Amino acid sequence: MNSFDALLVVSFGGPEKHEDVLPFLENVLRGKNVPRERMLAVAEHYYHFDGRSPINQQNLDLIAALRRDFEAHNLKLPVYWGNRNWHPLLPDTLKQMHADGIRRVAALATSAFGSYSGCRQYRENIAHALESAGVPDMVVEKLSNFCDRPEFLEVMEERVRAAMNKLPEAQQVVFTAHSVPVSMAQSSPYVRQLEQASEWVASACGMRHWALAYQSRSGPPTQPWLEPDISDYLRMQHGAGVQRVIICPIGFMSDHMEVLYDLDTDVRALCDELGLKMVRAGTAGSHPKIVSMIRDLVINGITTPVEAHCEFGCCPAPQRPGR
Repeated sequence: MNSFDALLVVSFGGPEKHEDVLPFLENVLRGKNVPRERMLAVAEHYYHFDGRSPINQQNLDLIAALRRDFEAHNLKLPVYWGNRNWHPLLPDTLKQMHADGIRRVAALATSAFGSYSGCRQYRENIAHALESAGVPDMVVEKLSNFCDRPEFLEVMEERVRAAMNKLPEAQQVVFTAHSVPVSMAQSSPYVRQLEQASEWVASACGMRHWALAYQSRSGPPTQPWLEPDISDYLRMQHGAGVQRVIICPIGFMSDHMEVLYDLDTDVRALCDELGLKMVRAGTAGSHPKIVSMIRDLVINGITTPVEAHCEFGCCPAPQRPGR
C-alpha cells in the first residue's frame, strides 16, 4: 500500500478569458517549431468560446469528485491542482503544498496513453517546477498510465454504447486521438496502446467495423505526423458509401478544446456538408469508475519518481534525426 501526503492533479491548462489566449498558446508552443499562423488559427478556436477553455471546469469537476470519493472511503488525502501551461501553474501549486506541510506527493497526469507529450513531458514539467519552486525536500511520484485499466476501457465502452443508442444504424466507429510527429510516435507505445484500447472497446460494443484516425495536428507541413487525419478519413469513407458513423475521442480524457472545436464544430460541419450522419461519443471525464480507478492507483498502484526517465514499458526520449 502506498503512503502519500496528497494527490496532485496535473493537467495541460487553458485560458479563462479572451486576453489569456495568446499568452497561453505562447507558453504551450515555446521552443516548438510551430508556425505563428497556426498559433493564430488555434487562437480563433478559443475565441469561438469567448476565450475560455473547457478543460479547467472539467478538472475542477474531477477534483470535486475525487474529494467526495476519498471522504466516502475514509481516505484522508488532500487533492491539489497544477497546470503545465496556465494558472494554477505547477510551481505555484507546489509552493502552496510545501507551505501546507506536504512532502510526499502522488501525481496524476490527465492523459491515459504513453507518449512524450502525454507522459514523459509531464515528468519533465513537474521536475522543473520542483526546482523552480525551491522545494528540494518534496518527493513527487507519478501514477502509471491507465489506458489498459478495465475501468477506463469500460467507461469508453459505455460512452460508445450511448452513442450507438442515438445512432443505432451506425456503420462504424472511428476512434480519434491527438496526432503527434511520427518520430515521437515511433519512440513510444502511443499508437499500439491506442489500437489496443480501440479494438477492445469496439469489440465490447459489438462493432466489427472500426478505425483509428488522428486530429488536431499543429506542426509544419514538412514534418510527418500521424495519419489518417479524421477529416480526410471521413471524406474517404463517404466516398466508399458510408453514411452513418460514431466518432469516439478515446485519446482525450475530457472534452478539451480539440474535442469541442475540432470535432464538434469543424468535423460536424464537414459531416453536414457531406450528408454524413455523425454522433460523437463522450469522453471519460469524471465518471465514477474513473474516480474509483484513480483512488486505487493512489493506494495500490505502481508509482515512479518524476525524475525517472519513464515508467516501465513507456517512452524513451524522443528521437531526433541524426542522433
